[in-house]
Amino acid sequence: MSSPAAARFDRGHTDDLMTFLAASPSQYHAVANAAERLEKAGFRQLAETDAWDASTGGKFVLRGGAIIAWYVPEGAAAHTPFRIIGAHTDSPNLRVKPLPDTGAQGWRQIAVEIYGGTLLNTWLDRDLGLAGRLTLLDGTERLVNIDRALMRVPQLAVHLDRSVNSDGLKLDKQRHMQPIWGLGDVHEGDLIAFLEDEEELERGSVAGWDLMVHSIEPPAYLGRDRELLAGPRMDNLLSVHAAVAALVAASAGDTLDHIPVLAAFDHEENGSQSDTGADGPLLGNVLERSVFSRGGSYEDRARAFAGAICLSSDTGHAVHPNYAERHDPTHHPRANGGPILKVNVNQRYATDGSGRAVFVSACERAGVPWQTFVSNNSMPCGTTIGPITAARHGIQTVDIGVAILSMHSARELCGADDPYLLANVMLAFLEN
Repeated sequence: MSSPAAARFDRGHTDDLMTFLAASPSQYHAVANAAERLEKAGFRQLAETDAWDASTGGKFVLRGGAIIAWYVPEGAAAHTPFRIIGAHTDSPNLRVKPLPDTGAQGWRQIAVEIYGGTLLNTWLDRDLGLAGRLTLLDGTERLVNIDRALMRVPQLAVHLDRSVNSDGLKLDKQRHMQPIWGLGDVHEGDLIAFLEDEEELERGSVAGWDLMVHSIEPPAYLGRDRELLAGPRMDNLLSVHAAVAALVAASAGDTLDHIPVLAAFDHEENGSQSDTGADGPLLGNVLERSVFSRGGSYEDRARAFAGAICLSSDTGHAVHPNYAERHDPTHHPRANGGPILKVNVNQRYATDGSGRAVFVSACERAGVPWQTFVSNNSMPCGTTIGPITAARHGIQTVDIGVAILSMHSARELCGADDPYLLANVMLAFLEN
């Protein structure tokens, strides 16, 4: 029987996810959109350079492409434990290089570097936009989103690569992935000057940039019965969106005996080792400051961390109908089958038996079905922020997520019901 939490999110949540994905072409846009949703729910932003007080209510910290948000209920003691949902904001893509203006043979191109383990071929022959952040000479930052057909990475015609369909497509990351954005001679500074004009900034005012390519095709329902969802950056903005919704809903309750937390990090796709990554100090600093601002001691901090639990939410692999042999023969997660519990005994995922009990209990309270993912022994799996969070902070961590196809593609695919099923489990976890 479904709990009250199960009715909180329905297909409207998936509609809202589509809006969130379209509005978040970079991790910087994603955290800005998450912050806006939190502010509307009464959360307030804290500066890391300010002194923090013991006030209750919702709070959040932004740093680059990362956001940490938490809600302190009335009567929370300094040693009150944390319930954390971890996720990441970055996705594999093409990132603009420091000297972006390049070209050959009369074509103007943009020099890009490959970020993360992206499926290169999925960026070919797509209409591409450009997004990210600009840093001005005065130190201020400006989000930019050119959400129109600006660039394209053209594939070589089959007439000039007769073996492509028999021997497979072979792409050189340096020579074959530079997008075209016009004709004519190459002039240093053209791209940034173009962005300054687009943003109505004074020429020469941009001192730095973190820019990336994105597909401008919007998210869409797919299938005869619209039971599937296709869209960009679901790894892992699907989890970020669900966690924001769950945190907002949990903060509206009045029976919390713990502090619910959202931790959405940058740089998961290349190892998490940065000041905004899960392997950096950001989460630990925020949690400790929350304890100390409420008058806590180191003993209180140790108690709060020892009682903490983290759900590390990231996408996993749904069984592929054309490549079923690549999956474990007894573990075949299916679209719309509910969230997945991710297990790897070599600690690529942090789940153990007690963590499984935490997840199953949340699913039962939410009235949501669930599945298990484990890799084929012949194909070692990737990893998540889960083991990093567990090892760095000594916090019990459980790896979960949603099963998708085309992971790390410019456009991924999941069941249209799974995003709101995940959000309901997250809410049940945060409310207990």
